[in-house]
Amino acid sequence: MRLVIIGGGILGTAHALAAIGRGHEVIQLEREVEARGATVRNFGLVWVSGRSANELDITLRSRQLWEEIGGKVPGVGFRPAGSMTLVRTENELAVAEAAMRNPSAAERGFELLDPDAVRKVNPALRGKFVAGLHCSKDGAVESRQALPALRRYMEATGRYTFFGGTEARGITGTTVLDDRGRRHEGDLVISCPGAAHSGLTRELVGDIPVRRVRLQMMQTAPLGEPLTTAFADGDSFRYYPAFQGPELDRLNNEEAQPFTAAQHKMQLLCVQRLHGGLTIGDTHEYDEPFNFDVDEAPYEHLVTVAEELLGRKLPQVVRRWAGVYSQSIDPGAIVTRAQAADNVWVITGPGGRGMTLGPALGEETADLLNL
Repeated sequence: MRLVIIGGGILGTAHALAAIGRGHEVIQLEREVEARGATVRNFGLVWVSGRSANELDITLRSRQLWEEIGGKVPGVGFRPAGSMTLVRTENELAVAEAAMRNPSAAERGFELLDPDAVRKVNPALRGKFVAGLHCSKDGAVESRQALPALRRYMEATGRYTFFGGTEARGITGTTVLDDRGRRHEGDLVISCPGAAHSGLTRELVGDIPVRRVRLQMMQTAPLGEPLTTAFADGDSFRYYPAFQGPELDRLNNEEAQPFTAAQHKMQLLCVQRLHGGLTIGDTHEYDEPFNFDVDEAPYEHLVTVAEELLGRKLPQVVRRWAGVYSQSIDPGAIVTRAQAADNVWVITGPGGRGMTLGPALGEETADLLNL
């Protein structure tokens, strides 16, 4: 079977990888020369720790697939580094303790550590905190180099062709017409448009139950020492469904976030890139139209919190950026799949879980469509 996949981000590429792995032929179109959306503007985290109970199985499967991919395609930069969520107050500690009592704690690789034990796992964390929730199942890939590495791997099969700088303009049957007048014929068309909910996506499936979310992030120069795990602050508990419960309700009711953090719906996440720099974020903006500029106050907040937890000054910030991703409106939906016609599907909306869940979502779609 020949698939035509529209969209060169992680979701489209993961679907291509699943199809190639099952012996099919794939043509993939990407409107930019290289993907420039949420896929390359994220942390590259494979984040098991905060996922809800109904997401846990697919998240663990995706984590397993990433490890297998990392063995076959070392250029993706997979490492099973784990994460450390650092808590600074008694209410945050209560949330972490509740997470340890959850029946899924062992599956998530949770371990609650005192400060000395935290520093034994990650010596770079020399700041002020009362405990750390360690998740050994979390991992990371290099978001800016993963897709080219995966494409090279697929091209080596002789069954994969990538057309960068090529925009899909229309679909007739299962033939895709691009903006250069070329026709790409297939047996199945899968469009993974990311946050592009208008244009061809709307023509195909109308208004589907997804929304766009805008974030801000930054990257530093090399830290000068290894950060052996990713790390997060206790505010991150507020944004992940795994931590819901009376302890989190108490945290939200009794400890308001600082004004800037609350205004921008912020959490601190930090991961070290292979070049030694730190990717740090993030904010959440849900109401469109989004601002076209970036706001400095969130960056100042992130720097302050990161320095308090590291116990040192951050290296120079060398890059700042904003990005937009697609999120299914139904909180119980992991992704939105909409059938446009026979053998034509639109798939989007994994939210901030695209990099985490990409391989498993591609595998799941292949199963659903009997590839």
